[in-house]
Amino acid sequence: MGDFIGHISPGLFLVFYGLYQAITVSRAVILNDSLLYPSYLSKNKGKWARLWLIAHAGWLKIVIGSLLIVYEINCVEEGLTFMTKGMPPRFMYPKEWQHLTMFILLVLDGCVEVVSKNMLRQRCVVLERGATVLGVYVLLLLLVSHVKESSGVELQVHSLLILVVFLLMLVMTAELWAPEMFHLWVIETFLFLIMGSWLIQAAFILFRPVSGFPWEDDDISDIMFVTTFFCWHVMINALCMLGIYGISSFWYHCYSPSLRLMGSKEALYHKSSSGTFYKLLQEAEQQDKDDQAPLLSKSCDRA
Repeated sequence: MGDFIGHISPGLFLVFYGLYQAITVSRAVILNDSLLYPSYLSKNKGKWARLWLIAHAGWLKIVIGSLLIVYEINCVEEGLTFMTKGMPPRFMYPKEWQHLTMFILLVLDGCVEVVSKNMLRQRCVVLERGATVLGVYVLLLLLVSHVKESSGVELQVHSLLILVVFLLMLVMTAELWAPEMFHLWVIETFLFLIMGSWLIQAAFILFRPVSGFPWEDDDISDIMFVTTFFCWHVMINALCMLGIYGISSFWYHCYSPSLRLMGSKEALYHKSSSGTFYKLLQEAEQQDKDDQAPLLSKSCDRA
């Protein structure tokens, strides 16, 4: 799948996934809502309530991953064989098998998310995040070995991609211990957008240059401009996230003022219902009732 479609398809998926997550995170930040248990899911009891509860991102991962697997297999005209029949046997199509492994992990990640959100009696967030982190770890290992035969412009393009995946791995690992921290989710969304847009850029750099002429590996200016383009992607994606946050803030404050109040209440409920703060409130209420009981009995006796 080392072709134009093979780079641009995962890139488009990551960009749309990053935009979807940017909208979700912006809403949670503005309304002070829970990232893992959004208020609109709990308060939606209408006819289409079940549609809101479907793991949309999980099903999207399954569908996109399955399509990429089919495309990867069909790209090899002779068939995606594993080893030669000669003696001694040799492994065949190493890069294609690495691509296939990446897409299989994407499908498995989607399956875990769907099972956790829609099939288990109680959602297991650690299982969901763990499956995603495992996929990022494997992706980083595959990318490191993927560039062994690369050089020049191609090596620079993939090295910058490896840098993004490495940072994403660190952020998502930290999220296992702090799954509700807004800062980590913002950085994760930002890295997903960079990874997606850079894959799209890589497709045009390596296979369909805008100028119509291939990039030269021996020209140091071409290699330097690869890094310059990457920095432009960083700035553009940062502005994109700021724009999404600004539009979301304008919308929720001007057109949905009631959602802001409901979101804050729901977030307080989710954070306190399973924590020590909620237990302390229950104990305080019970103590007040116990203190009031003797006073009521004394007043009855006097009467």
